Amino acid sequence: QVQLVESGGGLVQPGGSLRLSCAASGFIFSRSAMGWVRQAPGKGLEGLSSITTGGSTSYADSVKGRFTISRDNFKNTLYLQMNDLKPEDTGVYYCVKGAIQGQGTQVTVSS
Repeated sequence: QVQLVESGGGLVQPGGSLRLSCAASGFIFSRSAMGWVRQAPGKGLEGLSSITTGGSTSYADSVKGRFTISRDNFKNTLYLQMNDLKPEDTGVYYCVKGAIQGQGTQVTVSS
């Protein structure tokens, strides 16, 4: 079955960086569009970024210019490089394939 396992979250100071990873299995990764969403405390899911099978990317305005999505089809892994992190970036970050999401990884931005 489809499995998405996120890692790389943690506590970081404002202005810092983190790189999230999502290890995918149970499907043909290279043939699947993928994305990242997050859930801030007390809020609903927010779509952040997506990447097509051909490598085209899109970003929410809230993260454009700071976050970069990428994929390694040989490693079946999706990435999210997050720079210039802000306190409002705090939340649980999920890797998604369509309606399927992983268990999430916590990102906390605080001084």
